Amino acid sequence: MTSGAVEGASRQALLVWAVGLLVYLLAVFHRSSLAVAGLAAAERFHISAAQLATFTMVQLLVYAGMQIPVGLLVDRFGSRALLLTGATILTCAQTGFAFADSYGLALLARVFVGMGDAMTFICVLRLVNTWFAPRRIPVVVQLTGVLGQLGAIIAAVPMTWALAHLGWTHSYLLAASPGLVMVLALLAVVHDGPGVRTLRGPSLALAEIRHSLAASWEHPGTRLGFWMHFSTQFSATVLGMLWGYPFFVKGEGLTGSQAGLLLTIMVVAIMATGPVLGWRISVRPWQRSTMVLVIVGAIVASWTVVLAWPGNAPLPLLVWLVVVTGVGGPASMIGFDLGRTSNPPHRLASATGIINQGGFYASLVLVIAIGLILDWRTPGSSSDYTPSAFRWAMSFQYVLWGLGLVQIVRYRVKARARLRDEDPRLWAELSGQPSPGEN
Repeated sequence: MTSGAVEGASRQALLVWAVGLLVYLLAVFHRSSLAVAGLAAAERFHISAAQLATFTMVQLLVYAGMQIPVGLLVDRFGSRALLLTGATILTCAQTGFAFADSYGLALLARVFVGMGDAMTFICVLRLVNTWFAPRRIPVVVQLTGVLGQLGAIIAAVPMTWALAHLGWTHSYLLAASPGLVMVLALLAVVHDGPGVRTLRGPSLALAEIRHSLAASWEHPGTRLGFWMHFSTQFSATVLGMLWGYPFFVKGEGLTGSQAGLLLTIMVVAIMATGPVLGWRISVRPWQRSTMVLVIVGAIVASWTVVLAWPGNAPLPLLVWLVVVTGVGGPASMIGFDLGRTSNPPHRLASATGIINQGGFYASLVLVIAIGLILDWRTPGSSSDYTPSAFRWAMSFQYVLWGLGLVQIVRYRVKARARLRDEDPRLWAELSGQPSPGEN
C-alpha cells in the first residue's frame, strides 16, 4: 500500500472512530441524565428512595443483561447496524421519558434507555479493533472510554441548569434531539471495516453460541477481566448515574451547584487518567492486574476517610474522593485488554460482552442496596435522607470491594499459570522470568 493510501486509510479510521465515539458519548449522556434529576424525579413521580433506585436498577439490569446478546449480534451483523439501532432506541426512549407523567411510563422509558445504551460501547470497541493497528488499540480504547465521559459532564452541570430553568419535559426533549444527528452521521460515515460498508458474520447455531461463550468464560484471563471491571467501576458509576448528587447534597450538606461541580470533577479525572493507564498497560502488560489492585485500594482508602469523618467531610476531601473514585472508570477498561489478549479474534465481541457485565452488575447491586438502606434508615420520607443514612448506605460498597479483590487475586494466579502452560516463551518475556526448563 502506498503512503498516500495509508494516510487516507488512517484519516478514514479516525473519522469512523470519531462518529462512533460521539454516539458512545451520547449514550453516556442518556445513561447519566438522571444523576442530577434524582430529587426532581422523586418529587415528580412521588416515589421512595427504593423506587427511585429502580430507575437506574432497571436501566443497568437491561444494559448488563444485553451485553452477551449484543456481542453475538455484533459478530453476526456488524457494528454499523447495531449502532444505528442503538441510537434510534435511545432517541425514542429519552423522548418518552420527557413526556412520562407516571412512574410506570418513566420506568418503561429507562428500560429502553438501557437497551439502546447496551448497543454502543461494544460496537465502538469492535470498530477500534478493526480499524486500528494492534499497538494502538489499548490507547484508542482508553481514549474512547474517557472521551465518552464528556457525556456525563453534559449530563451534570447543563442538565442541572436545564431542569431548573426549562422544566422536566423541555429538558429531556432537548436531551433527545442530538440522536437524530447521530443517526444521519452513522449512515453517512461509519463502515464496519476498511473498504467494506457492512460486514456480516456467519449465522451461529445455538450449540455454537453456547460453545463460544463457554470457551470465552472458561479462560481465566476473561474471568480476571470480568472481576477487574467489577471491582473498579461501580463506585464512580453509581455516583455519576444516581446517588452522587443526593449524597453530596443530603449526606454532606453541599449546595446543588457544588454537587454538580464534584460530579464534573470526577468525569475530568476519568478523562485525564485514561490515556495514562492506556499507555502504561501497553508498555507493562504484565502489571495490568497489579495496577487494578493498587487503584481499588486507593478508592477504598478514600471512601473510608470520608465515611469515618465526624460530621460533613471538608470540600477538599470530597474533591479528592471523586478524583480517586473517577480513576476507577478507566481502570475498568484494563479488563477489556485482558479479554483481547486471552481470546481469539472471532470470540472478541462475546468476551468483551462478558467482561463488560462485571462493573454494571456490581453497580446494579449497589444502586438497589443504597435505595433499600436509605429507606430503612429514613422511613416514611421520599427524599429527606439523613447524613447517617447515607453513611450506612455507602458502606455497602465494602461488600463488593471485598468480593472483587478476592476474585482478582484468585484469577490473576490462574491466568498467569494458563499463559505459562500455553505459551512459556511469552510468559517468560512478559514476567521477566526464565522459560520453564531453561538452565
